[in-house]
Amino acid sequence: MEPQLGPEAAALRPGWLALLLWVSALSCSFSLPASSLSSLVPQVRTSYNFGRTFLGLDKCNACIGTSICKKFFKEEIRSDNWLASHLGLPPDFLLSYPANYSDDSKIWRPVEIFRLVSKYQNEISDRRICASASAAKTCSIERVLRKTERFQKWLQAKRLTPDLVQGLASPLLRCPSQRLLDRVVRRYAEVADAGSIFMDHFTDRDKLRLLYTLAVNSHPILLQIFPGAEGWPLPKYLGSCGRFLVSTSTRPLQEFYDAPPDQAADLAYQLLGVLESLRSNDLNYFFYFTHIDAGMFGVFNNGHLFIRDASAVGVIDKQEGSQEANRAGENKDIFSCLVSSCQAQLPSCESISEKQSLVLVCQKLLPRLLQGRFPSPVQDHIDSILVQCGDSIRPDPEVLGAASQLKDILRPLRTCDSRFAYRYPDCKYNDKF
Repeated sequence: MEPQLGPEAAALRPGWLALLLWVSALSCSFSLPASSLSSLVPQVRTSYNFGRTFLGLDKCNACIGTSICKKFFKEEIRSDNWLASHLGLPPDFLLSYPANYSDDSKIWRPVEIFRLVSKYQNEISDRRICASASAAKTCSIERVLRKTERFQKWLQAKRLTPDLVQGLASPLLRCPSQRLLDRVVRRYAEVADAGSIFMDHFTDRDKLRLLYTLAVNSHPILLQIFPGAEGWPLPKYLGSCGRFLVSTSTRPLQEFYDAPPDQAADLAYQLLGVLESLRSNDLNYFFYFTHIDAGMFGVFNNGHLFIRDASAVGVIDKQEGSQEANRAGENKDIFSCLVSSCQAQLPSCESISEKQSLVLVCQKLLPRLLQGRFPSPVQDHIDSILVQCGDSIRPDPEVLGAASQLKDILRPLRTCDSRFAYRYPDCKYNDKF
């Protein structure tokens, strides 16, 4: 049964069908009369600014034409369990919401709607944008950003170059190479694919959307330029706009902390394999995490582990080299301050070691997955190696060697059955799986 828009929703219809679908698509409201739906909706303040708080840019001007808006306007994404109380923000202001997505309106697949930064950071960044223009507490954010010197340079640029992203707080752009930035332009999914490294086919609004996304959170950009379909450990990108992202659904890793030993061994083995592929791959990019928590990794229904949140992932180009921003003359402006302090400094490219991500994982995640799961002496061996792997003082070769030993121990502890559909039944015929 198609969701029916209530009177409050109809009043807001001109620009916000996308979000109204979420307000109206209540699992308990499809069979209720309009008066019952009205009794739920008043929890949302009529003065609530959806555009500013949810997207970060002004209403659908920042969103029209992007893939996420197209899907919403076609009613191809539905969030049946986003309750109206969640929209009375705060306090129930969640960072992700489950939803369903369809290409043909017949087959529905689970997806997640992510908010790319926290509510606190959103409010701070909005106030900063208005304050940067000496504007009132509420202002046209898009109009203010359009007038900045950085964006004016973007408007004139034919190609995305390191100087245009200098000073942005994203780890992805801390040490950018021209090869990496060309990849961003060629694979940016919110514009028609021209197969070109030049931005001639970008409209002014396209350039603003890309700049804003890179400044707020580079996670959706990473999903586009290193897609899972090409073997990268990232979920499928379905669309983004401002602070919103829709991607295929995963269960966060922390939900598996009490998993059976064979499943824990399988996830730990996959996690080490993901980090190995980020260090060494055919494209000669070195990916590293600036920090790590269990929510950054997720598991699909088939048991396959992926990076669920790549916002803390930095990239160093081992083939072309990186052009690190000059700290003395680093270009800091309002785009540098949207998600962190304007004075915040990212580590230098030279300080990033190969062991960095491994040390973080061995300190924070693997002990929760593996400790106390196996009989002695296997458990004693695992615990000893975890100490070595998580020791930031040890040289890189020792940490990498400890991780390799741990993979050798974990491999035979995994079982070959249908619970691990991502490698079953291949594991019956090939010990690689």
